[in-house]
Amino acid sequence: MFELMFCSLLTILPDYLYRRYVQGKRFGKEITFFSIWYELRWGITGCLMLTVSLITMIFYFHPTTSNATLYFRTVPILPEGSGRVADVKVGFSAPVKKGDVLFTLDASKQQAAVETARRKIAEVDATMQSAQADVVKAEAQIGEAKANYQQAKDELDVKIDLQRRNPGIVPQRDIEKLQVLVDQRQSGIDAATAARQSAALQVSTSLPAQKASAEAVLDQAQVDLDKTQVRAGIDGRVEQFLVRPGDVVNQLMRPAGILIPAEAGRSVLQAGFGQIEAQVMKTGMVAEATCISKPWVIIPMVITTVQDYIAAGQFRSGEQLLEAQNAVRPGTILVFLEPLYKGGLEGVTPGSSCIVNAYTSNHEEIAARDTPTSRKIALHVVDGVGLVHALLLRIQALLLPIQTLVLSGH
Repeated sequence: MFELMFCSLLTILPDYLYRRYVQGKRFGKEITFFSIWYELRWGITGCLMLTVSLITMIFYFHPTTSNATLYFRTVPILPEGSGRVADVKVGFSAPVKKGDVLFTLDASKQQAAVETARRKIAEVDATMQSAQADVVKAEAQIGEAKANYQQAKDELDVKIDLQRRNPGIVPQRDIEKLQVLVDQRQSGIDAATAARQSAALQVSTSLPAQKASAEAVLDQAQVDLDKTQVRAGIDGRVEQFLVRPGDVVNQLMRPAGILIPAEAGRSVLQAGFGQIEAQVMKTGMVAEATCISKPWVIIPMVITTVQDYIAAGQFRSGEQLLEAQNAVRPGTILVFLEPLYKGGLEGVTPGSSCIVNAYTSNHEEIAARDTPTSRKIALHVVDGVGLVHALLLRIQALLLPIQTLVLSGH
């Protein structure tokens, strides 16, 4: 309506003034309701053409959309395994910090595994003490065997020396018996040394390895026990947390609830614009938004990201061929907008629906010296008509509560 009224001032009104004051025709006499089309045909035709051109230019260079939402990510609350809920630490809705326990699962099996691993470590420690005692015992046996060997060796040396000085004084049979006894005592030393090495190997290698393995089992059991305490991975807020003691939760079928990150949906607005505006949407464009949850407020914004892909064209590989006509609804150009000023989205509820206007700016091209004058004028017109869209957005923001609360019938 505004565009039509503006265009009529440039077409129909001059045409009427020419007919009235130049040609002398009077409204109600020569210009009647039945002859108005013929008398003002040039003005009406020009008004319609100019109105259509103006609307097209405004909506193309300064696009608008009502498909804008403050999307926010949710994190499912899931245990790493499955089990039955034993205790719930938070209520239906509550703020939580990273690391806070949300609920615990029945941990009787995990506690038993931890206790078994601890007893295994205690058993290895006891075996270690016994092995150390065996080392001491083996060293004592080595000393005893060496003393017995030395005694037998000294006696043999004495007999041999006597036999060398006075042949026949010592029976050869006694010397042979002493030699066998010395060899036997040497074997005793070797056996005691081997026993000591075996005990020392138990103390230095085998038992520490067994203890390390038992400690690893204890660590694993403790990790499994810790997993029975489901904690918040980030700062945020739990909503609709309905899990109660006795419920069974698992990763595949039964999540416990959702956790909403603290800053989710409070910094970025996502909006979908028509595909025809793909060449116009650029990063850095200034935009404005008004949201249902914060009426009568215009939020200055800036486009930070323009998605290069349209979601309607995606597909997954499967056993059927792609049929193009199955894409019933054309997709939109997804853009991300952030507030131009700090705290711009304060008071806007995450998930709220919004109306967004984006404005094309040709200031740099207009300011360039090599831009022709005719193009500068055209670009000035393009930038100037953005005022119409800004005014329309403010009218929408003004009427939005009335349409929502009164005209919608709710």
